[in-house]
Amino acid sequence: MIVYGNDSVVLPPSKPTILLATLLLYANNIVTVEALWKAIWSDEQPTAARAALQTCVLRLRQLFTKYGIANDVIETVPGGYRMVADAERLDLVHFRELVRRAADVEEPTERLGLLDEALALWHDSPLANVPSPSLRADVLPRLVEERLRVVERASDLRIALGQAGAALPALWSASRAHPGHEGISERLAESLYRTGRTAEALAEIRRIRDYLRDELGVDPGRALGQLEIAILRGDRSGQPPAENPTRPRAVETGDPFPAVPQFTGRAEVSAAILRELGPDRAGCGTVVVTGPPGIGKTALALHTARLAAPRGAGVPSLLRAAGPDGSPRPAEEIAADLRAAYERSGTGTAGRMLVVLDDVSAVQQIPADLLRWNPDRSVIVTSRMSLAGLVARHGARVHRLDVLSPDESTELLRVLLGAARADAEPAALRALATACGHFPLALRVAGARLLTRPRMRIDDVVAWLAPDRIDRLTLPDDPQMSVAHRFRGWLDQLAPPLVDAFTRIGSTAPPVFAATDGAAALGVTQVVAEALLDRLVDAHLLEEGSGHYTMHELLRIFARGFARPVS
Repeated sequence: MIVYGNDSVVLPPSKPTILLATLLLYANNIVTVEALWKAIWSDEQPTAARAALQTCVLRLRQLFTKYGIANDVIETVPGGYRMVADAERLDLVHFRELVRRAADVEEPTERLGLLDEALALWHDSPLANVPSPSLRADVLPRLVEERLRVVERASDLRIALGQAGAALPALWSASRAHPGHEGISERLAESLYRTGRTAEALAEIRRIRDYLRDELGVDPGRALGQLEIAILRGDRSGQPPAENPTRPRAVETGDPFPAVPQFTGRAEVSAAILRELGPDRAGCGTVVVTGPPGIGKTALALHTARLAAPRGAGVPSLLRAAGPDGSPRPAEEIAADLRAAYERSGTGTAGRMLVVLDDVSAVQQIPADLLRWNPDRSVIVTSRMSLAGLVARHGARVHRLDVLSPDESTELLRVLLGAARADAEPAALRALATACGHFPLALRVAGARLLTRPRMRIDDVVAWLAPDRIDRLTLPDDPQMSVAHRFRGWLDQLAPPLVDAFTRIGSTAPPVFAATDGAAALGVTQVVAEALLDRLVDAHLLEEGSGHYTMHELLRIFARGFARPVS
C-alpha cells in the first residue's frame, strides 16, 4: 500500500508490484539483478530478462512520480538496485526499529509498549497482492516468523507482569492462524492456565501435540511436556512466574557448567583465551569465538571456561542466545537469564562471573549489561558471524576458528575410538579425517558411527562416505548431529541474495580464487562481487587471504548439492 497525504492506493498484482515488494523487503540493501529476476519470473525468465527488468523499474518510477514520491528512492547500483527507506517511509523498517529499541529498555511496561506499537503496524496478510511464488516460498515464512517472535516476547512480558488474560486475544489469533507453531501454543496454554482455565490449557497442549505428530510426524519439545506436568501438579496456579519454565534458561545442574567429552586440540587458541579472561587481564575481558557451523566454537568456549574458572575468572554460567529452533532470542530474555545466573551463583551481582553466551546472531542480542566493562566479569561470545562491531566498539578479542589440523583431527578420532582400534588402521584413520574435512562435528559423527558398529573397519566408513559425504555425515537418531542440518540451518538465517552468492561461488569458483573469479561466477561487476564476498566472509562461508578467497571443502560440497534442484 502506498500512502500519500490523506489518501492511499493498493497496488494491483503485477510485475512492478513484485519488484517493489522485493526492494522493500531488502530495503537499504543491494538486491542483485539475478535475485530480482527470480522474484519476478521464478524459473520462467523472459529471453530479454535484463531489458524486461529495466522496463519494470521504469514503470515503478513513473508510478512514484504519479503519487508524488521522488523516483530516486530506487537507486541503480552496480549489479542491481537498492531502495532507500527509513522508519517514516516503510512500516517494516519502523517495526524492526521499535523491536530493537524495546531490546534496549529494561523497564518491562515500557518495553511492552514498544512491542505493542511494533505489532500494531501489521495489517492483513503480508504480500497478499504480490504474485511471486519465489517470495512466498523463500521470504514470507521468515517474515511471518519475525512477527510471531515479537508476539511471543510481548506475551512473555504480559505473563510476567501478571497480565496473562491480556495476552490471550493475540495468542488465540496467532495459534489458529499458525496451528503448528509450538511456541505460540505453549504461551497460549500457559496464559489460559494462569487465568484459571486449566481444562482449556490442557486441551491446547493436546491439540498442538496431536497436530505436530499427525501433520508433521514430530514430537513436541521438552518445554511443552514440562508445562503440562506443572499444570497437572498445580504449580504456581494463577501466579505470574518468577522465571518462565517454558523458556530456555541457563544451565542448572549440580555441576553448574557442562563438560565437553573428549575435547582435543585447539591448545594455542585455548591458552590465548585463558590469558585474556584471567583476573590479571589487560583487556576488557570479552572474547569472541567465531566460525562456521560445526567448527567447534561452543566446545572450545565451554572447555576453556572450565579451565578458566579455577584460575580466578569467576563462577561459570552458560546462556543460550538461540532458541531450540535456532531462532535468535531477544536481549531482554538473555538479560533475565543473566540475572538468574547471578542469583544461582550465590555471589550476587558483585561476585566474579564467567559468562559463555552461545550462538549469538547479532550484537543487538547481547544485553547492555554484558557490554559494560566490569573487572569482576569475563565473557566468551560464540557466533557464526564475525561480530566486528563488538570488537571495534567494545575492544573484544576475537578468535576466528578454522578446521582442525590433520594431526589434531587424527588425534580426536583416536581419542573417540580408543588407541587400539585407531592404531590398527593408521592410514585409514588419516583418510577418514580428510574425508571429514577436519571439521570437529563431522569427525564426531564419523566416530560415533564406528563406535556403534564395532565390527566395521575404519576404511569401510571412508568408502561408505565417498559418494555423499554431506548427507552421510549424520546420526539418524539425533538430527542436530548432522553436517547438512547445521549448514542448512545457517543458510536459513541468511538473506536469499547471500545464499544465492554462496551456492554460485561453491558451484563454479575454483577452491582458491580472486575477486575477478568471484565476479565471473556471480555474473556481476567486481565492485558488487567484492561486496558480496565480504558478506560471505563475515558469515564464515568464505575465508579471505591476501588477495584471494577460499571455501572450506565441506562447505563447497554442500553448496554444489544445495544448488542442484531436487528431483
